[in-house]
Amino acid sequence: MFEAILLTVATAATPLLIAALGELVVERSGVLNLGVEGMMVMGAVAGFAVAQTTGSAWLGMFAAILAGAAFSLLFGFFTLTLITNQVATGLALTLLGLGASAMIGESFVGLPGVKMESLYIPVLTDLPYVGKFLFGQDPIFYISILLAIGVVWFLFKTRAGLTLRAVGDNHTSAHALGVPVVRIRYLAVLFGGACAGLAGGQLSLVYVPQWVENMTAGRGWIALALVVFASWRPWRIVAGAYLFGAVSIGQLHAQALGIGIPSQFMSSLPYLATIIVLVLISRNKRLTLMNTPTSLGKPFVPDR
Repeated sequence: MFEAILLTVATAATPLLIAALGELVVERSGVLNLGVEGMMVMGAVAGFAVAQTTGSAWLGMFAAILAGAAFSLLFGFFTLTLITNQVATGLALTLLGLGASAMIGESFVGLPGVKMESLYIPVLTDLPYVGKFLFGQDPIFYISILLAIGVVWFLFKTRAGLTLRAVGDNHTSAHALGVPVVRIRYLAVLFGGACAGLAGGQLSLVYVPQWVENMTAGRGWIALALVVFASWRPWRIVAGAYLFGAVSIGQLHAQALGIGIPSQFMSSLPYLATIIVLVLISRNKRLTLMNTPTSLGKPFVPDR
């Protein structure tokens, strides 16, 4: 029972973790992309469609990454090249993604999916209690952990990461020093979109190997909230993702045990927890402003 709960929590937390890490890099560059939900759902439908057509879950996952990245480039073109409002463009991108995915996925509703198989390492996977959790997960779980390590290393241990953070903190000064602000932000947005697409692919190829309209069910918004919850720190995002993953799975187990609480209320718990956390954080102005990129959401127009 304990091992099963650990496995389900990890599976539920993985898409939140991947999408939030991608958005963290985007926001560290000074760009606010509210289109995470739209990119995730496009990744989910593209991944399922390609996997169902080719029979390969890996090809499906690659298609999911490409779909998320392509959608993010659309966002980048409008906000970084045409200098449109980032908030409005992100919201429009989410609405477009939800509508487009429903249209694309209409013919795939009810079809059997292609599930990405979990790893099996003799002896290690069979260890009691933690064997399957540590050595028997799906490959995307391990990719999410490596991604978290990579984002920490990139942001705080590399010159490129320092440059990206400098762009997010003060794009005018960075531009004056010759830093290609727009190019760096395009790369950050592209990375964020690829992560969102990967998170969506995990939903339709690992978490629930099928296509259901609007199957992201608000996870993109939770990923956005996680970035604020973590005060723009990668390791706090890992903790937050698993916390919200535990809340999501907890409500399912509560329903399975027949606890006399309306199922609608239990299903709302992850989103209720998100609101409560954001309210608590907003009360602490110092914590909110401590790591917030100064140029976040501000348009940049090069003067030369």
